[in-house]
Amino acid sequence: MDISVDMRSVYEEERPRLTDEQALLEATRCLECGRDGRPAPCIEACPTQIDIPGFIRAIREGDPLTSARLIFAANVLGGTCARVCPVEALCEGACVLTHEKRRPVAIGRLQRYATDAALEAGAAIHPRPRQTQQPLRVGVVGAGPAGLACAAELARLGHQVTVYEARPEPGGLVVSAIAPYKQMVAPLPQEVEAIRALGVTFRFNTRIGQDVSLATLEAQHDALFLGVGMDGDVPLEMEGADLEGVWPSLRFIERIKALHPPPLGDQVVVIGGGNTAIDVAREAVRLGARHVTVLYRRTEAEMPAFRHEVEAAREEGVQFEWLTLPVRLLGEVRVQGVECMRTRLVPDPSGGRPRPQVVEGTAFVVPADAVIFAIGQQPRTDLLTSLPSIRLEHGRVWVDENFRTTHPRVFAGGDCVNGGGTVVEAVQHGKLAARAIDRLITPRRRTKPSPATDGKEDA
Repeated sequence: MDISVDMRSVYEEERPRLTDEQALLEATRCLECGRDGRPAPCIEACPTQIDIPGFIRAIREGDPLTSARLIFAANVLGGTCARVCPVEALCEGACVLTHEKRRPVAIGRLQRYATDAALEAGAAIHPRPRQTQQPLRVGVVGAGPAGLACAAELARLGHQVTVYEARPEPGGLVVSAIAPYKQMVAPLPQEVEAIRALGVTFRFNTRIGQDVSLATLEAQHDALFLGVGMDGDVPLEMEGADLEGVWPSLRFIERIKALHPPPLGDQVVVIGGGNTAIDVAREAVRLGARHVTVLYRRTEAEMPAFRHEVEAAREEGVQFEWLTLPVRLLGEVRVQGVECMRTRLVPDPSGGRPRPQVVEGTAFVVPADAVIFAIGQQPRTDLLTSLPSIRLEHGRVWVDENFRTTHPRVFAGGDCVNGGGTVVEAVQHGKLAARAIDRLITPRRRTKPSPATDGKEDA
């Protein structure tokens, strides 16, 4: 890493907060389309269906608290999503102003303005929970976006919820794997405190399979929700993967967020084609790397990363090598380069997307002082198979339209269901699953209190 790099630039946010004047001016640009019974395109494009014209109108009327309450009513992590959502592909991408070749309303930044104002004021952002004659006792496994959203919605509906989390803190990958230029930690702690205020109990440092079994939790609750996400990076299985300077993407991001960024050198190679690969490439630029190259075995058209993210990386100087397959890492103690082969795409016999095929005689080397690999995350198969009645498909939990698994009292959502999506998608999974639990599950008969939920809450 270049020691002359200004560390403030490493942690500078991509979407800074608007001033009062900026927010008011931006709010006046909203056309409030979608009236007369027709939903606004931006609402339809939002996975959590936030009333976007409504919250922008409240900002325009000088009432950010009402604006924030509209946001949090649909998305309990509305402040976090204001920072990390791919708004260019969702609400802002659907803004009608783009049809006139005009800049879309800055919905994400307006959402941040309102939610920050409410959270910093310590205002009550959630309505009082519903009074329920027979509240369900629900266990939520995982305090990531899906689990937090499920817990909050269940509490709003009047049920007793305990969240079990293996880590010492909530947030899941929001805390450890969202690039710092999008979000460090805030406002997640404030959002979690608002969820706790609804009556949700949290059990941190509780590892399923070690401290308590999934079967035990299932027996002690009326229903379970699994929001366990995915596990760590898929390992890089090639010669040289154990050399110094080779980093799994999640560990790399975690180090930066812990304020201990790893030394990179001038030349950084990133292996992968998803949004995490783009995130780590852009972070490497911020850490002072002079040459950052992303290697991807297919073409740009097949790259799963969002187009706007790829363009942003390109504008920052990141280079891309398409149709390129890394085959081994070179070096004796520390990595010095990546040996690659060119590929071509051939049809998939099973009808899937074209497969990369190595082109013989095309070997070349990309110099590297550091290599970061982002080739996917592993499913939590060991944890999920501990309850045999839950069906898995390709390592993912199978659920029906109600987010119910093949076990009638176990529901699931988020990355463990879709294999890795956005934070806002996980929030919507948790919210819809909570409503299904409220609608479909009846309380079990109990003869004694459950020791797993004895009322003692983690600090």
